[in-house]
Amino acid sequence: MRKLKGIRLAHEKRTAESAFVTLPLPQKVLIPMSMHMGAPCEPLVKLKQQVSVGECIGASDAFFSADIHASVSGTVTAITDYRMPNGNYCKAVEITSDGLQTPYSELKPPVYTNREEYIAAVRRSGAVGLGGAGFPTHFKLTPKNKIEYLIINAAECEPYITSDDRTMKEKQQEIISSIRRMMKMLEIPECYIGVEGNKPEAIRILTECADADPAITIVTLPPIYPQGAEKVLIYNITGRIVAEGQLPSDQGVIVLNVSTMAFLEEYFRTGMPLVSRSLTIDGDAVDRPCNVTVPVGTSMREVLEYAKCRFDDVSRLIGGGPMMGLGLPEYDMPITKTNNAILAFTMDKPATVTACIRCGRCLNVCPLNLMPTSMEQAYRKRDKAELEALHMNLCMLCGCCSYVCPANRPLVESHRLAKDFLRSK
Repeated sequence: MRKLKGIRLAHEKRTAESAFVTLPLPQKVLIPMSMHMGAPCEPLVKLKQQVSVGECIGASDAFFSADIHASVSGTVTAITDYRMPNGNYCKAVEITSDGLQTPYSELKPPVYTNREEYIAAVRRSGAVGLGGAGFPTHFKLTPKNKIEYLIINAAECEPYITSDDRTMKEKQQEIISSIRRMMKMLEIPECYIGVEGNKPEAIRILTECADADPAITIVTLPPIYPQGAEKVLIYNITGRIVAEGQLPSDQGVIVLNVSTMAFLEEYFRTGMPLVSRSLTIDGDAVDRPCNVTVPVGTSMREVLEYAKCRFDDVSRLIGGGPMMGLGLPEYDMPITKTNNAILAFTMDKPATVTACIRCGRCLNVCPLNLMPTSMEQAYRKRDKAELEALHMNLCMLCGCCSYVCPANRPLVESHRLAKDFLRSK
């Protein structure tokens, strides 16, 4: 097997045997109009309007966007400005639940007879990458090149997170059916499902469910972080290199998250768009680690209360995994489509940052063979040409360099700022 460099982490999969639990319905939800990469949506509803579950409440004319739907039935009680974890603002719709969860009357399983109608249905579902990136799914299904491989990302390489693992164990039939449906409609001849080897039960279940289908191969991957990164996954499975400025489709590949595939099958069977989110709650400040399913827009505080979070002990709250997740500034933020985990950690001793000692450890672990310290220095100088020469935009912010740095240099933070700097230029 081919493999790129990376690091071995303590995976801390404490919730691997914790089945999804559906939490009680929240009294209110706050649904941001930007829960995906691309153009934010504009609210389609007004104050005091009655809405039903699955009703479209936000949309955009831009193709690179994803529709947003009501996750509870009830009354629109506010349309406000919402500050996202990345600091940007978008509109958000608050819905006060009536407790009935009445489905939208016009919902029905989508009817399609060709590729274009299938992709249009996917767009109406509001599907995005549920691994955390939030890339609109329908956009990935419209490549310019012929696609040879469909790759399902089931690596789940971040510590603590087990939501994809539980999806594979609980919704294996939906995953395989969804794969077959997509392969047929997009005329893709082969599919690979990449799963890290530390998930033997999921591998067994998917293998049995695929029933020796010659077009579907379950690939057991070494549990080396960042195995689930798109470029890494593509290379390790196919040997193809997605160059700087390319999309996976330029190499004849589409990559989709395993939980996204499970959702799509449920949508095509029921017509219910993406209105709920299944995610992991964990961290050493959580006394009841668990996997839960909640309506999109549910307050993180309510979910953490269910997991018996010790709020007074929390030092760091992270949306996503500890390596690539984003720090969250408060508990009362809403669960969005892209939240695959919330992690709450207690106080730890602050790291002392010292000068780079030129040990080269960051070079030895970078999956893309970049030069992290040189990129940090180029950003400090705001040297656009040097950053481009160092291929700053190839950096996927995996955090391997920061993890191994004995000087505790904030390399990944610097690289994130550098990428923003290049975009602004």
